[in-house]
Amino acid sequence: MNSLAFLNELIGLPPNASEHGYQIDHIIEFSHWFMGGLFVGWSAFFIYVLLRFRRSKHPVADHEGVKSGISTHLEFAVVLIEAVLLIGFAIPLWAKRVNSFPEDKDAIVVHVVGQQFNWNFHMPGPDGVFGRRDVSLVTNSNPMGIDYSDPASKDDITAGGELHVLKDRPVIIELSSKDVIHNFALPHMRIAQDAIPGQIIPMWFKPIKTGTFEIVCGQLCGLGHYSMKGSVVVDEPAEYQTWLKERAELSKTETVPAPTERPPGEPPVGPTPGTVPPPGGPKTANPSGEPDAKPGEAPKAPSPAATPH
Repeated sequence: MNSLAFLNELIGLPPNASEHGYQIDHIIEFSHWFMGGLFVGWSAFFIYVLLRFRRSKHPVADHEGVKSGISTHLEFAVVLIEAVLLIGFAIPLWAKRVNSFPEDKDAIVVHVVGQQFNWNFHMPGPDGVFGRRDVSLVTNSNPMGIDYSDPASKDDITAGGELHVLKDRPVIIELSSKDVIHNFALPHMRIAQDAIPGQIIPMWFKPIKTGTFEIVCGQLCGLGHYSMKGSVVVDEPAEYQTWLKERAELSKTETVPAPTERPPGEPPVGPTPGTVPPPGGPKTANPSGEPDAKPGEAPKAPSPAATPH
C-alpha cells in the first residue's frame, strides 16, 4: 500500500474512482502532512519556550521580546506554502471542474433532481434529445414533470435512486432541486455540488473503475436527510447497454414511486396549525365562530355545546 492510499485510509477517505480524483487526493495528502509538520514544529517550539524561559531561570521578565528575524521568516514561509497550495493547485483544479466541460456528444448527460428525500434521474434515450419538462406536470408518478406529448420524450429514460454510467466516459450532471437546497455528493468520485431550487447547475466527472458507488446528500435538508441516498453504478459497455434497454422498457410502463414520506415529527406541507401568519398574509379562519378578542381583552372561553332536550 503506497503512502497516499495509507493516509487517505487513515483520514477516512474512500478509494478514488474518478480520473481527476488523484489530484484532489494529492492536495489533501500534502495539506495533512504540512499541517502535521506545523503541529509538531510549533509544539516543539512551545515546549522549548516553556523550558528556556521558565521562572526559576528568568525571574525578571524581558520586555524587549524576540530580537532575531527567524520567526518572521518562518511565518512568511508558512504563508507562501499556503498560497502555493491555493493559487497553484486548488484554484486551477476547481477552474477545470467548472469551466472545462467535455462535449455533450462525448459524454453521458443526465438531469438530476433532488427532493425530500430521494434523487430522480432523467436521460435522453437513443435519440440523444431530452423531452420537454414542465413543473406543472410534476406528480408522484411523474417526478421529473416530463411532457409525454412531446415526441422527443417518447424514448426518454427515468430512474429513481440508482444511476448507471459507462466506465471511462465523462458524465455531465445537470443538477436541480424541487424543494430545499440539497447537495449531490459522490465521495468516491471526489465531486459534489449543491442542488438549488430554480437553478440548473452542471458538474462532471469521468469514472475509471467499475462498481457501485454511494450518492449522499451533503446538505442538511430535513428530518429525513439521513435517508437521502442513492448509488451510481459504473458498468462496462455490455452491462451498460443491457441496463439502458431494461430501463427503456420499464419507463414505458413503470410508475415511479412517490418520494419518501415525511418522517414522524416533520411538520406537514403548508402552514403549521396554530402559527401566526406572516405580515400581509391572509388571516386564518376562526374555527370556533366566536368574534376575535379586542386588544387588551382576554379571549372568551368557548361556549358549551348545546345539549339536546
